[in-house]
Amino acid sequence: MMITKVTRKEKISYGLGDMASHIGLDNVIIFLTFYYTDVVGLPAAFVGTMFLLARTADAIIDPAMGYMADRTRSRWGKFRPWMLWLALPFGASCLLTYAVPESLDMAGKMIFASVSYTFMMLMYTAINIPYCSMGAVITPDNDERIALQSWRFFLATLGGAMSTFFMMPLAEYLGGADKLAGYRWAMAIMAGVAVIMFWVCFANTRERIKAPATHNNYLSELRDLLRNDQWRVVAVLVLTNIGFGVIRLGAMMYFVTYYLGNAAYFMWMLAAHILGKAAGSVLAKRLTRNANKVRMFGYCSVLAGVLSIGLFFAPKSVILLVPMTFIVSTLYQATTTLMWVMMADVADYGEWRQGKRMDGIIFSTFLAVLKLGMALSGAIVGWTLGFSGYVANAPEQVPLATYCIVALFTVVPGLLSLAAFVTLRWYRLDDHTMQEINLSKIQSIVKG
Repeated sequence: MMITKVTRKEKISYGLGDMASHIGLDNVIIFLTFYYTDVVGLPAAFVGTMFLLARTADAIIDPAMGYMADRTRSRWGKFRPWMLWLALPFGASCLLTYAVPESLDMAGKMIFASVSYTFMMLMYTAINIPYCSMGAVITPDNDERIALQSWRFFLATLGGAMSTFFMMPLAEYLGGADKLAGYRWAMAIMAGVAVIMFWVCFANTRERIKAPATHNNYLSELRDLLRNDQWRVVAVLVLTNIGFGVIRLGAMMYFVTYYLGNAAYFMWMLAAHILGKAAGSVLAKRLTRNANKVRMFGYCSVLAGVLSIGLFFAPKSVILLVPMTFIVSTLYQATTTLMWVMMADVADYGEWRQGKRMDGIIFSTFLAVLKLGMALSGAIVGWTLGFSGYVANAPEQVPLATYCIVALFTVVPGLLSLAAFVTLRWYRLDDHTMQEINLSKIQSIVKG
């Protein structure tokens, strides 16, 4: 009989893997655009285009990484060993991203930024696809999966908090007047911590769902994937979800600096966002105790969308904006947590319908969609700033630039959240359906 219960130690250890990822990723989402434009001095339009091209190229290779992970055979399982093998390369890639040499001319800085950023995203892909896939094979139990993802995103939020809260103070302390050196040494510390967390994740987790290799070839895998109608629905949810987060966070620094008029407010807004994400990770588990996870996803999506759009019309008051940011971030994180549970359900559904398990391919293609969403969202922020008349470090921005900054932080994420709610119309894997699918799989095993 398959053991479905997961110990708290294993849940925490699994969560440390995403905590490590977010130490690097949250810095990329929150600080990297600002670092490139206002510290390194790169043109905003170039940064947006670089994000788009690098993330698009990265997304294209994601399914290949998933295919490799599915075919991995080791005494540690299919997905766990990648935490061991790639922890150090991932840490090195994060460091290089924040190591643009001051001695280079503008063309050299552009090339270095492009190469190092692309390398970082490739390493993130290579370690994160097996990590995410592992979440579907630790346990088949719906409640345990929600608990596992809740711990994951709670610790991921703490990782992001640790990274973002300490990044700028560490950079100022270690670098002093030399901002480039400060960012480099600060990220060196962050990357070292991330490496250790990935190793702990490897040491204390187990893969309980083991499926034989029933795969034919790479193209056949992709064709079977596209026949999975629920994969297509969740792919849209992934796109809208990541767009909400990346555009909103990418605009936050500009929002507080040029709209609120005081960069010091950033830490208050960021704190509200991070605490909201932590609350949302816990809330997702509580909301689904006595209610369908799909229904809860819909409620949270609508509320997050409406409140986010409402902030566009809110007065310029930190006293109001901070608690509202907390609420919106809480609702957003609840949907994110439930969305990853829905991804695991898609893997079970595909196995039930098509007779073979493709966790690596499924999660890699979801991450490919996520990367494309990051690419497009990051590009939208950069392009909007570039074409609205934004001037880096200017005491005041032109009205159009300010208007666009506020819209990026409020209206655009809100519309994406409402689009996610509309997409739920085509999602059919509610709790009752998944119970029937898992029961059918158990009966098939018994008969076999």
